[in-house]
Amino acid sequence: MLSKSIVKICICLLIMSFQLSFVSLETNVFAARREAVRGKRAMVASQHELASRIGADVMRRGGNAVDASVAVALALAVVYPEAGNLGGGGFMLIRFKDGRTTAIDYREMAPAAATRDIFVNEKGEVIKGEGSSTVGYRAAGVPGTPAGLEMAFNKYGSKKIAWTELVEPARILAQDGYVLSYRLANLFKAYKDTLEKYADSKRIFLNNGNFYEEGDVLKQPELAKTLERIKKSGAQGFYTGETARLIAEDMRANNGLITLEDLKNYQAKERTPLRGTYRGHEIISMPPPSSGGIVLLQALNVLENYDIRSMGHNSSKKYHLLAETLRRSFADRAEFMADPDFAIVPAAELITKSYATKRGATIDLTKATKSADIRAGEIAAKESMDTTHFTVVDQNGIVVSNTYTINDLYGSRVTAKGTGVLLNDEMDDFAARPGKPNMFGLIQGERNAVQPRKRPLSSMTPTIVLRKDGTPWFAVGARGGPRIITAVLQTVINMIDHDMNISQAINAPRIHHQWFPDEILAEPYGMSPDTRLALENLGHSFTDKPGFIASATGIEIEEKTGVRLGAIDARSDGAAIGY
Repeated sequence: MLSKSIVKICICLLIMSFQLSFVSLETNVFAARREAVRGKRAMVASQHELASRIGADVMRRGGNAVDASVAVALALAVVYPEAGNLGGGGFMLIRFKDGRTTAIDYREMAPAAATRDIFVNEKGEVIKGEGSSTVGYRAAGVPGTPAGLEMAFNKYGSKKIAWTELVEPARILAQDGYVLSYRLANLFKAYKDTLEKYADSKRIFLNNGNFYEEGDVLKQPELAKTLERIKKSGAQGFYTGETARLIAEDMRANNGLITLEDLKNYQAKERTPLRGTYRGHEIISMPPPSSGGIVLLQALNVLENYDIRSMGHNSSKKYHLLAETLRRSFADRAEFMADPDFAIVPAAELITKSYATKRGATIDLTKATKSADIRAGEIAAKESMDTTHFTVVDQNGIVVSNTYTINDLYGSRVTAKGTGVLLNDEMDDFAARPGKPNMFGLIQGERNAVQPRKRPLSSMTPTIVLRKDGTPWFAVGARGGPRIITAVLQTVINMIDHDMNISQAINAPRIHHQWFPDEILAEPYGMSPDTRLALENLGHSFTDKPGFIASATGIEIEEKTGVRLGAIDARSDGAAIGY
């Protein structure tokens, strides 16, 4: 029977959601650092308080971290619509108490009708606007979230909590509504120009042009009905039957690509996580089609050869080394990485210490290398601004690090008629035209060209780090397109090299470099003028559009007490809830 506490959470906490504050670019985010939340037994850290509370309640009632993750993901699909989703996909990394690990790949898939040049016009130029890979019906890949969550539940759930009990809190939130925060009400307005082009998106998120304000209640009855079908029939309630029919009909009526057959054929996949080490700590992360794990481990292997601690956290020496390392790692990303079911990805060699030594040998500590002069390394065998990440640790020590997305904020901007499901624009994570930048400025290679039923390359980097004795230390992940990788990388460095706790590590200033464009992104208030000048004197350029670098969440397990420390990035909303 459904616990009464679920209903209480979904109703009584509605009034709390408006309290979540929005951090503007004019605010010194680093002065507003959040303290870690402590929980003796279990912890959830996500981008919305209601979702975190729902996950914590699942574990209080005997569910494990996987059960809680399913409930959190479904709740975020309702209360965090810009990235939480049913119409997208992602990756779930799990470490069990006995040390076993697994990775669930529920990345979106290209429809069968997709072709290599589908987003290029007759002049060979990448199509912009409607019909492109970034907005509209053709931008959507086949969603993977329902299948991935069901696979996780069926294989690794506690068997103490029914599937229906995990779906019901999200369904109630969609049906009865929740109170909008200042941030979300204003984010709807910020995306007015594209959301209003699609009837269901305009009606649901823009209130038919009347606009929601902070404190208004957002109800999503069509999404509630979709969740009811998923509650009764599992993932098949999405991929077949009424929901699938509605999606396919809307696609067909608007020149989209996804068909009933595409939906019926989607399958989540279980993969083997990547493993590496950094200064004696084992690092576990996501394999392809995510590029995050390879880039993270390769960068750490390069940095391990330097005394990062003695350089100091915000020093020009450290930032120079970090930028040069990232240039090379992202160059390899463009050349070698793709869906491993469609291309040979030399992951094992790319994350070796010997390969990192060769790549690191090309770094000059006295000057910046121009990105145009950097190519991928020689080996033996030859992405969304908005995502959302959550981390869960249960009372038995199971750790889940999950990142999922619809790519850009509000994905394709299309809400499939009659379903309440906001669809992704993940087709832009393919190389629409190999060698040309996508919406994030990322250069991508031929291996990541569009192909039917292929999964696009991703930057999602759910990661788990162990202590030197092999026990779990912390788990972390982030939202923010290619900046996810650099956010996770710097969090790991902050923990290991700079002796920070999880909250300090997540909230410290960051930089970003991704090979092209050839520039450093530094955060507002995150770098001193002297440090910037020193980097410019080394030959580095800076973007003239500074912004925050991703938004992370994580959980640390204290070594002596076993207390779980939940951390939320001050760069965004969110809450860590433990007990």
